[in-house]
Amino acid sequence: MLLVYAAAACTLIAGILHLSLASSVLVNNLQVGIFFLVAGIAQIFWTLPILRTWGRTWTYVGMGGTIILIIVWAITRFPDNPIIGRDLPVNSMGIAIEVFQIAFIVLSALIIARDRRKG
Repeated sequence: MLLVYAAAACTLIAGILHLSLASSVLVNNLQVGIFFLVAGIAQIFWTLPILRTWGRTWTYVGMGGTIILIIVWAITRFPDNPIIGRDLPVNSMGIAIEVFQIAFIVLSALIIARDRRKG
């Protein structure tokens, strides 16, 4: 159960951090603010399927969505990227979110592996 709580905590914290970014960005850049808002709400919601252990499908979808968020973050750090056309700085908030997201993916993979061994 510790893996489940840890994975849920990681996605919850990443979601809260995304919401805090949304609140500071919404006034200046509506599209980016909405992106952070949707990402934050989705990650906070994902705490429920993880804690309630709704099954592998939900876990895989949560992992997939989180991987997409990590890919978007990485792409937007390159100059002339196809998403925004310029590079964004790497900052402590971004690093913290990525660490929690990667931890969520690793913990979720461990949960799936553990459940497969159980049968």
